[in-house]
Amino acid sequence: MSRNQTLFDAAQRHIPGGVNSPVRAFGSVGGTPRFFERGEGPYVWDADGKRYIDYVGSWGPLILGHAHPAVIEAVERTIRNGLSFGAPTAAEIELADLLCQQLPSLEQVRLVSSGTEATMSAIRLARGFTGRDKLVKFEGCYHGHADSLLVKAGSGLLTFGNPSSAGVPAAVAADTIVLPYNDVAALEQLFAEQGHQIAALIVEPIAGNMNLVQATPEFVAAMRKLTQEHGAVLIYDEVMTGFRVGPQCAQGLHGITPDLTCLGKVVGGGMPLAAFGGRADIMAKLAPLGPVYQAGTLSGNPVAVAAGLATLGEILKPGFFDNLTTNTHILVRELTNTAKNWNVAFSAQAVGGMFGIYFSNTLPKSHAEVLASDRARFNTFFHRMLADGVYLAPSAFEAGFVSGTHEIEHLEATLIAANNAFSRI
Repeated sequence: MSRNQTLFDAAQRHIPGGVNSPVRAFGSVGGTPRFFERGEGPYVWDADGKRYIDYVGSWGPLILGHAHPAVIEAVERTIRNGLSFGAPTAAEIELADLLCQQLPSLEQVRLVSSGTEATMSAIRLARGFTGRDKLVKFEGCYHGHADSLLVKAGSGLLTFGNPSSAGVPAAVAADTIVLPYNDVAALEQLFAEQGHQIAALIVEPIAGNMNLVQATPEFVAAMRKLTQEHGAVLIYDEVMTGFRVGPQCAQGLHGITPDLTCLGKVVGGGMPLAAFGGRADIMAKLAPLGPVYQAGTLSGNPVAVAAGLATLGEILKPGFFDNLTTNTHILVRELTNTAKNWNVAFSAQAVGGMFGIYFSNTLPKSHAEVLASDRARFNTFFHRMLADGVYLAPSAFEAGFVSGTHEIEHLEATLIAANNAFSRI
């Protein structure tokens, strides 16, 4: 028996499902989860000692690859002075200043420990600022596991076929309005009927939790226009896209200034750190200045801040995103060409260092179109790639990630594995 299987059996004794986050369980694709022991650059090694080219990257944060020397050195240096103080540190100011300098939409920012905490806090702040209750989200967009957000959400909820979650009170869900992604007409109708009641609209500007789905320019423009006209807060959930698709995130690509932005993953460099921020008049409603309470014992943890600063310092150097974007586009282009050679219904797309693959002839624009792709064929592809040493997200509903350490040689090895997989499905 493999050590991965032995560990998975042991994990199930005291950990529900044997994992501490559902999508890790391989529940959608079947088989045994890989337990990883170390990573370096674009590679990870599992408990059986097998090496994989990694396109999960801890679900996005590791844009510099595993164990980047600059990040490791910053963490080691910081750890020597202590793990946590529960008090302010100078590095928090440095990170806040950098985020606000890099993103014009951020006038003030608060550091937290997870993407879920960032989105949950931003929504509470929007409700406190507007005095309204209703929240608008979109099918297939995942914004963390706060109660009001687990309504037709993406990520693990799609992976396991659950459109919502047990344990969410009906009264909480009643204030969450769910619309189809990229449906401008539905959005306009909703605001015409209920705009005066809507506190906030939250969106993944490039969805990554129902696989990769891009917002159309018309959809982006409508969200900004309607929220401004009706006094609602536009929240860009850039936990995944923040500093992953470009140096000014998705909002820079869209030319949009949201009212609030949620950041995570890359900004922590692989450590538990996230942030939310935006207009100063909205942020002024936060305690201790205002009546909207938000707090966290480990918020702004110095070790996580050090990892985040080191990561941002590297990726904001000239040329980093040009190279990352080029390599990611090469990957999806050649995957598409390889599938075509074997007459496999397949499409793929990329933005910055994110990519999506679909066993469908057309690129999806909505949750419904993602669901229509051939998931059984994806599962077969996933396992054939895994056998050949390529680690993709174990779900047809998750985006993939390329790091700055994925070079042409790694892309070529991936394409050789893909050619083998496409030839047999």
